[in-house]
Amino acid sequence: MFFELRQYRMRPGQRDSWVKFMEETIIPFQVSKGMVILGSWVEEGDSDLYVWLRRFESEPERERLYREVYQTDHWKNEISPRVEELIDRSKIVVTRLEATPRSIIR
Repeated sequence: MFFELRQYRMRPGQRDSWVKFMEETIIPFQVSKGMVILGSWVEEGDSDLYVWLRRFESEPERERLYREVYQTDHWKNEISPRVEELIDRSKIVVTRLEATPRSIIR
């Protein structure tokens, strides 16, 4: 099992719109495809940072879920264009994490 810690930077003034879009559109869509999303956060003192965490059982599962989410017409035609309006994709940081043996988030 491993996790993806994803950090995004918003376009100016778009954090509230992004959070709403994530919570009402992106997260439900990804969960409907089988993604496990553990949570999402904004930083109290940074108006353009958004962070979220996903869990995968294995690399083959991650690859399958990526295809089932990102290769759909719905993602390509409806979700992705809106993403471009709200976040700066060039500043996305993805960190792959493995839980330590005593981590409670396994």
